[in-house]
Amino acid sequence: MAHRRPPRAPKGPDPAARAPSTEAPPPPRSLRSRPLLLLLLLLLAACGATERSPEPGRLGLSARLTRSLPSPLARRALPGGGEDRQERGTEPGAPAPAAGPREDEAPAPGQGRWARAAPVAGEASQVQVPLISTSFVLKGDASHNQAMVHWTGQNSSVILILTKYYHADTGKVLESSLWRSPDYGTTYIKLTLQPGFTTIIDTFYVCPKNRKKVILVSSSRGSGEESLFLSTDEASTFRKQRIPFSLEMLMYHPKQEDTLLAYSRESKVYLSFDMGKKWTLLQERVTKEHVFWAVSGVDTNLDMIHMETQDLGGGFRYVTCHIHSCSNETLTERFPGPIDHKSLIVQDDYIFLKATSTNHTKYYVSYLRNEFVLMKLPKYALPKDLQVISTDENQVFVAVQEWYQTDTYNLYQSDPRGVHYSLLLEDVRSSRQAEESVIIDILEVRGVKGVFLANQKVDGKVVTLITYNKGRDWDYLRPPSVDMNGKPTNCNPPDCHLHLHLLWADNPYVSGTVHTKDTAPGLIMGAGNLGSQLVEYKEEMYITSDCGNTWRQVFEEEHHILYLDHGNVIVAIKDSSIPLKILKFSVDDGLTWHVHNFTSTSMFVDGLLSEPGEETLVMTIFGHISYRSDWELVKVDFRPSFPRPCGEEDYSAWDLINLQGDSCLMGQRRSFRKRKYTSWCVKGKNFTSALASQVCPCQDSDFLCDYGFERSPSSESDSNKCFANFWFNPLSPPDDCVLGQNYSSSLGYRKIVSNVCEGGVDLRQSPAQLQCPLTPPRGLQVSIRGEAVAVRPGEDVLFEVRQEQGDVLTTKYQVDLGDGFKVMYMNLTLTGEPIRHCYEKPGVYRVSVRAENMAGHDEAVLFVQVNSPLQALYLEVVPVVGINQEVNLTAMLLPLNPNLTVFYWWIGHSLQPLLSLENSVTTRFADKGDVRVTVQAACGSSVLQDSKVIRVLDQFQAVPLQFSKELDTYNPNTPEWREDIGLVVSRLLAKETGIPEELLVTVVKPGLPTVADLYVLLPPPRPMRKRSLTSDKRLTAIRQVLSAHKVSFLLRAGVRVLVTTRDTDTGSPRLGGSGGYWAVAVLFVIGLFAVAAFILYKFKRKRPGRTVYAQMHNEKEQEMTSPMSQGQGVQSAVQGNHSGVVLSINSREMHSYLVS
Repeated sequence: MAHRRPPRAPKGPDPAARAPSTEAPPPPRSLRSRPLLLLLLLLLAACGATERSPEPGRLGLSARLTRSLPSPLARRALPGGGEDRQERGTEPGAPAPAAGPREDEAPAPGQGRWARAAPVAGEASQVQVPLISTSFVLKGDASHNQAMVHWTGQNSSVILILTKYYHADTGKVLESSLWRSPDYGTTYIKLTLQPGFTTIIDTFYVCPKNRKKVILVSSSRGSGEESLFLSTDEASTFRKQRIPFSLEMLMYHPKQEDTLLAYSRESKVYLSFDMGKKWTLLQERVTKEHVFWAVSGVDTNLDMIHMETQDLGGGFRYVTCHIHSCSNETLTERFPGPIDHKSLIVQDDYIFLKATSTNHTKYYVSYLRNEFVLMKLPKYALPKDLQVISTDENQVFVAVQEWYQTDTYNLYQSDPRGVHYSLLLEDVRSSRQAEESVIIDILEVRGVKGVFLANQKVDGKVVTLITYNKGRDWDYLRPPSVDMNGKPTNCNPPDCHLHLHLLWADNPYVSGTVHTKDTAPGLIMGAGNLGSQLVEYKEEMYITSDCGNTWRQVFEEEHHILYLDHGNVIVAIKDSSIPLKILKFSVDDGLTWHVHNFTSTSMFVDGLLSEPGEETLVMTIFGHISYRSDWELVKVDFRPSFPRPCGEEDYSAWDLINLQGDSCLMGQRRSFRKRKYTSWCVKGKNFTSALASQVCPCQDSDFLCDYGFERSPSSESDSNKCFANFWFNPLSPPDDCVLGQNYSSSLGYRKIVSNVCEGGVDLRQSPAQLQCPLTPPRGLQVSIRGEAVAVRPGEDVLFEVRQEQGDVLTTKYQVDLGDGFKVMYMNLTLTGEPIRHCYEKPGVYRVSVRAENMAGHDEAVLFVQVNSPLQALYLEVVPVVGINQEVNLTAMLLPLNPNLTVFYWWIGHSLQPLLSLENSVTTRFADKGDVRVTVQAACGSSVLQDSKVIRVLDQFQAVPLQFSKELDTYNPNTPEWREDIGLVVSRLLAKETGIPEELLVTVVKPGLPTVADLYVLLPPPRPMRKRSLTSDKRLTAIRQVLSAHKVSFLLRAGVRVLVTTRDTDTGSPRLGGSGGYWAVAVLFVIGLFAVAAFILYKFKRKRPGRTVYAQMHNEKEQEMTSPMSQGQGVQSAVQGNHSGVVLSINSREMHSYLVS
């Protein structure tokens, strides 16, 4: 997918990225000496950009260029219109210009000119190269900001272009156009799929086995339905087919061209045997991009698919099934246990996955579809992340970010099975991209096996290294002695080298910063700089045609590169933020460069493409003139310059050597063919570059350090030798060593995989074959399948027993499942069969496995919790407590599950809970106010919660209550029943006494006999008035109505329950507040009583016959209370923290008291 790109920000030094270098300052760029040309280009761009302003909600013509993953569909993107422009070119035989232009200098329209890139003589520099350019505009698609291009190839001249307007905010395609060219891109026809209807095409797919078969994916605007348009004649005609799901991705069968897998946006996989006409649901809950067809030559049945699926419990599994019978019953689970999300990779001979348990991640590999085994990295690598780099040639390259690394990875190489890994290179630079993808700076040079480039970051500096033997030896890139202008570079090793940016391009239709191809071995072009380290903003272009031995500078700025006819022609277009109309090309491996005007009007270049394989001499450039103009396609045809096919006499040979001059690389001498610069011929589709190879005798450089060994530092005299790590014992037998068999102890070396050397040195030779000894069992583990340790009664449990080391054939396994079940097994870990068991009763069971043979023993223990799921939780608390008064918090749980439930208590605003195994805790509250108490009960995977609010007061009164015995008979002892009884008692008391109901709280206690506590709260404060609970007459009124048996309620027909006061140990109601206040209150009340007696005596002498209320604490208001004896008044005076003393009361004032 290509997007119209915005102008790039000018590249320049980042102050934070500056670093000293030894290179000379670059010469001034030629564009700066052409201010009038620059002004003209900017004016042209401005005029085109002002034709139409972007509409709100739309992307402008400039949008990001995003790179898609390589696919066999060979799709490429671009811009377009509907108008044929003039044909232009250079006629053969025209005189060559006397001097070549500078890099940014353009020739006159319609002319081709050459420019020498370096002062190297070349015969091609004296020959005029005729080119033909044809331009075509896709009219009416100016608003479209994305494009896809497919060049059929295989002797076909058909090109398909899909342009579309993608709305970023909604994530949908709102408009699209499909164009078809039958003549290699000279002309295009806009296709109408449904006359009279608007059809939106989201994407298209081309069958890799038969490129004539094309499938378009369409979504209808507004209706929401999706359809496929099927073609079997290279998009000449289409047949519409509706589909019953929302398509996300299509996958073709590796052999059968009409068999398809479809992945839907609902995470479902569908199957079609007839090119999408009928679909069958195969599987649900499948991870996106982790569905794989069988691999030809590895899987025995090509109709099998590999999938990562999610089970009902939320875990992920690796499963396989056959497409003819794929259901939940026929799925085969290939890995015993859950795997990490998005970790399954099926690639060539290998399958990779990772599994995390108890915060420890393990990486597994399966070779040739055998059992999964643990990938063995160095013992203390402790990887944070692992990325598979390559699985070519029967071995695995992985990049591992170890525990101490942040922005670098270490590169490892495996044995053929992908199990044991040896270190190749440390601290390879990495960077994180969108969606957490990781980019690692390592590049395999295509066309020559065993050659890699890597950027290493040490002490903040990034340098580029090259290897010719799969990472066994690394060297710096050799710098050129002169620059593109023939001036000395003054770059001398070891202080100065060539460094390259190793980055993929975001746009699939342009090259990355380094360009190599399988069809052009030895040819490498890359952007970088000379100096002591890689500088981010420097992107000079360098080329080598001998696989990195000699380099030349060709351009001062980064260019997009395209190879034609196996590298016979190299095309370069500047990666520029301003419109261009020239391209540069070379026909002599970059020794000289020609310049060609591919269009009469400068345009923003969005991409380059050629027929798949780069085997022809026809290319297409696509872009746009302004940000609101139509897409324009320019076809450039180099075929007139190469009138005949090449013969054997047209080739010369070159030998592959490394930087030390050694020609024996990977065990052989290799020679390659390349066209002579004087021969103007076409290599063609059947050209093979490999000329000859000769096997070499083995030498030290053909061997790597084996697993458990590392090479000595280069500073030491024996730097070529491998020594065992401190944690590795070379004499110990391998883990799979079986009694009675023989093994060879490693001397620290193994031959590089795919190295074909014979004879000579063999560093692997072992002095003797050793017999596998009887080894004791080690690393014994017992677990429940699914990693659970809590199960339910009656549930089937599958116990799995594993043994990491030791003999398994003669080992006996004693298994005790903790509930009386004991059994003895042989070959338990060899067969891998689980032990099935079922626990009937809740409890904690100790499961033990003891493995024992003649050499020793090992034991593994697992505690299994068997518990029923929690059903109900109720928090029992008193609603009112005093300051610093001890209060009990009780969680009533059903079922109780003793010793299996953990209680979490959150009190107030604390985020740190209290933990207990008991269902109750005690606490105190130092401040008054409302405090929320929350409790959670956790038992296995079952968690319940309840919450209550407690009022903490400094003054309140608690009156104990009891009920008639009939209530006990009908007490179900449930929280809801107790709450309802408490509410009816409070309501009846409020009705009989006139006290507001909100000041009365009745709490019925659990259990039998049924009793309750009545809490009498202080009324809200009033202005200019203070109230003390002891002087409050409400308590007296409550006791009077209870004593008079006025509070009763009807429980059920014929049963009435009476509420009365309950005698306590002290014979008086309980007080609220601090416990130390009792003594002070009693002494205070006694003092008040003495003063009251004296006042009574005085007032009786002055006003006989009148009752008097003496108010204390400077209170001004007098209140009347109900008649009571002096003894009753004294008893009331010691009830709580009262602020006054009641002496007597006139019964006629009763009403005024109750409403006060």
